[in-house]
Amino acid sequence: MSSAPQLLGDAVASAASSVLAALRPAAATTRVHKFGGSSVADAERIARLAPLVDDGAQVCVVVVSAMAGTTNALVAMATQAASGQDWSGDWSALRERHLQTADALDPDGRHGLRDAVGRDFDGLRDDLLALASATGDVAPLVAQVHGLGELVSSRLVQAALGGEAGGWQRLDARDVLVVHPGDMGVGVDWDASRARFGDWRARNLPARVVVTGFVARNGDGQSTTLGRNGSDYSAAIFANLADADELLIWTDVDGVLSADPRLVPDAMVLPTMSYAEACELAYFGAKVLHPQTMAPVQSRSIPLCIRNTLNPGAPGTWILAENPEGDAALSPVKGLTIVRDMAVLELTGNGMVGVPGTAEKLFAALHRAGVSVVMISQGSSEHSICCVVRDSQVERARAAVEAAFADAIADTQAQTVHLTRGIAILAAVGDGMVGIPGVAARLFSALAQARVNIRAIAQGASERNISVAIADADATRALRATHSAFWLSPQTVSVGLIGPGQVGRALLSQMAAVLPRLRATSQVDLRLRGIANSGYMALDHFAIHPDEATSRLTGMTTQSFDACAFAAHIRAEHIPHALIVDCSGSDAIARHYPQWLAAGIHIVTPSKHAGSGDWDRYVAIREAQRGGSRFMYEATVGAGLPVISTLRNLVDTGDTVQAIDGMLSGTLAWLFNSFDGSRPFSALVREARELGYTEPDPRDDLSGLDVARKLVILAREAGRELSLDDVQIESLVPEALQGVPRDEFLARLEELDAPMQARLEAARAQGQSLRHIAHLSSEGGARVGVVALPATHACCHTRLTDNLVQFTTERYASNPLVVQGPGAGPQVTAAGVFGDVLAIAHSLSAGVGVGVQA
Repeated sequence: MSSAPQLLGDAVASAASSVLAALRPAAATTRVHKFGGSSVADAERIARLAPLVDDGAQVCVVVVSAMAGTTNALVAMATQAASGQDWSGDWSALRERHLQTADALDPDGRHGLRDAVGRDFDGLRDDLLALASATGDVAPLVAQVHGLGELVSSRLVQAALGGEAGGWQRLDARDVLVVHPGDMGVGVDWDASRARFGDWRARNLPARVVVTGFVARNGDGQSTTLGRNGSDYSAAIFANLADADELLIWTDVDGVLSADPRLVPDAMVLPTMSYAEACELAYFGAKVLHPQTMAPVQSRSIPLCIRNTLNPGAPGTWILAENPEGDAALSPVKGLTIVRDMAVLELTGNGMVGVPGTAEKLFAALHRAGVSVVMISQGSSEHSICCVVRDSQVERARAAVEAAFADAIADTQAQTVHLTRGIAILAAVGDGMVGIPGVAARLFSALAQARVNIRAIAQGASERNISVAIADADATRALRATHSAFWLSPQTVSVGLIGPGQVGRALLSQMAAVLPRLRATSQVDLRLRGIANSGYMALDHFAIHPDEATSRLTGMTTQSFDACAFAAHIRAEHIPHALIVDCSGSDAIARHYPQWLAAGIHIVTPSKHAGSGDWDRYVAIREAQRGGSRFMYEATVGAGLPVISTLRNLVDTGDTVQAIDGMLSGTLAWLFNSFDGSRPFSALVREARELGYTEPDPRDDLSGLDVARKLVILAREAGRELSLDDVQIESLVPEALQGVPRDEFLARLEELDAPMQARLEAARAQGQSLRHIAHLSSEGGARVGVVALPATHACCHTRLTDNLVQFTTERYASNPLVVQGPGAGPQVTAAGVFGDVLAIAHSLSAGVGVGVQA
């Protein structure tokens, strides 16, 4: 877990400690502990319970579940018995497991545990035999079979805690707890249960008691249960009956998490939450809590804590009547959940507008069909109403609604019921959302940036929950994106690098140095998940360390490079954002940009092919950005200099570009800054090549083509429809040398000297200096070549390898705006690329809009 989420949790935990200190009574306390099936899974774990409950409370109540897997086995045996199948093998195996546990906990037999457990299983055998031959209502007998696990578990735990000799009594909840079925689930007869529990306490005066969870009796005295996972509910009920000061639910996780850790690895343990938040999360599938658990403790404002039996040192999650002060300021959303396997059912029709009772008729039909409605959404026009139901019930739901509205459909007042399957619900929950503007906007922006479409929206008047229906295929990406958007985890970006040449390797080095700090302090998690060159690619499901990236290309698992497969891997469904850095300098790679952007992949490149190449492709790239993906290419013109961003700001703020002039090549800048006639031009070219300033073939620089591409990029950024063919380019390579092999060209470099020397002398005669200049005029004319400039010109006052770009605009007419600095070299170019990468990552964290962005 990263530092930032830990800091967030620490701040809330500190506030929670203060609140709990005020809530906890100074002297006598009654504390209820509940241990789930994983906490009593075997003798070793049961033996660990004693220190956990020895916490100084004056009255200690321990509610237990069955040993892990026991209830499932009992349900299966009851089904086998009722259907005439053989259950004896399963009975014997379950009996033996419990007897072995009894022997381990009571090796000397002083608690008589083995005999007691044996009698319990003899009773189970009798019940199963009776069930096999029973007629009529067998529900009480089935419930008695299902509840055997808690009965035996309570004996095992009582003995492990010290038994009757150690002051521990045992209570079968069926002796006191009276319940009844209800529309909302099992309800408690509080008056009868409180009276019976009071009588039992008066007779036994227990300070320490182990209670069976899950089981109860109905008003007729018959055995029943609270439903699957009902032991949490039992614990809350007994906390209420015992007027407890605290309820601690022990399980196998450290507390309530901000999201499912299987889907969001950075999910954090929530130090505190309110009853209302817990209820919302429980309803939407948070696995730690049973939805009914909150009501009995909430009615008496009993603090509830979720703790981990396997990690008792973890503070857990405290559920309180209200969150600590300042909690909402850290993040308005406390937790996010996904409910899958859903479907949207929609009823539309012009005849529904303004007709009272339409919604009532729809939901009554679903109720009669036994269909549970998970979410409801209706526009104010009343033209349509939709609801989200479980996919397993959707066909039944459609049939019920079509039958209920058959007349309206026949009269065309309503259309046929429309179903959309493969739906998931994403719910954002938090008390901090109440009355806070912008929470929904942040949620929707995060989903839009992750390329997740919202099918339906619902929010209650309490503002504590915003639920959206999305495609199930987008569920993981949506959950991670929203989790990051509310600072519950770092903003994760899946990154792929194509072209680990000089610039690519420099970028990897910079990433290796900076990424840990970025994750800790800026909530940005850039995960390099793929690297490729022209022949091969290395992919990793999790991440490749930048220091190891180039070596991975020569590993045994290296694959042949496939641009489509590479992009598909980077655009992982389980990571909300994807970005490809293209340092290849390949026009073939640039051809993929439109489809990558359309697929939701951001692109950063120092390559000039996309920005200066085919005009139709350039337009396609711009169109693809309308979906929200960003195409960043600052390093194409000035390496690390803010040339494009400066020009974009001028244009975006309404300024009119009249002319652009500049030295756009660090190589040519060095050559002409150094060319003073003291040395031949050819000697300077050779020195520049030795210093690494030129390409291996200096003609690539001397041709002016690279500078022309940069000028085209700037012209297009300024709003001009310019292509490379429109630029007048002066090549410094004589025509006779343009087609010869490189070695021959290098041997004949002196042929450049005479013409260049003549131009220098002519310029000097006019008091001017030679510089290689790119120029875009207000009329749209574009040219690249050597120009004689007056000594006062800005280009005559640069450092040796500086780039300089001069913008003459309506605002900057008499005194042009100049951007100047180092414009060449792998380190500064990589820094420009990295800057674009971080600009995209930070914009995702900030929740910016999703319009067209360059």
